Amino acid sequence: MLLEVNDIHAYYGESHILQGISLKIPQEETVGLLGRNGVGKSTLLKSMAGVIRPRKGNIFFKGKETVGLKPHAICRLGVGYVPEERRIFPKLSVRQNLMVGMKPGSRYDNPWTIERIYSFFPRLGERNHQRGSHLSGGEQQMLTIGRTLMGNPLALLVDEPTEGLAPLIVQKVQEILVSVRDAGVSILLVEQSIDMALALANRIYVMSKGQIVFHGTSDELEAAKDIRKRYLEV
Repeated sequence: MLLEVNDIHAYYGESHILQGISLKIPQEETVGLLGRNGVGKSTLLKSMAGVIRPRKGNIFFKGKETVGLKPHAICRLGVGYVPEERRIFPKLSVRQNLMVGMKPGSRYDNPWTIERIYSFFPRLGERNHQRGSHLSGGEQQMLTIGRTLMGNPLALLVDEPTEGLAPLIVQKVQEILVSVRDAGVSILLVEQSIDMALALANRIYVMSKGQIVFHGTSDELEAAKDIRKRYLEV
């Protein structure tokens, strides 16, 4: 098991957001995390990335406990985090933003390079010298994903990568996530689009009010009409 979350409890102040969450991400698999807004999905990813420290529970990456480690230390272990907020550097160029994601001194058999990122996102290549502040929302999302891949992660935590994007850009984001999955990177995908999650993920977890209310294969979720109606449909 590459990434494992055991009985995580996390708070914002006194608000109990994650209430005993457990999930597993096997090597070279994509896991979807679904649920309505405000149920704790982003908080879970932030806990796994070290942005938030849970008050209780354990998180293991390749058998190593990560609770208590700083985000940069978790990143160096091989966990990449694509936040919903994107967090690009507005005064740096596209190329400079991508270079920030590199891990100095690391060697990989088939590394993600700037040229490889540009082959997936030609628009970023066209904007190579443009500042991050001059990019559209879709271009910023491409840049955030590309910057994270530059660290050559073994596991990728992706939070709402297609929110607010035009359909053409959504398709491009889905294509690169497929390529990342096929390259052997494990993915935990938080996504509002049920169809996209079902298309990409081997397994699905559904959250509600800080708890896991469903865990199964994509086919099992498709068959579970009551779960989709109760926890996912608007």
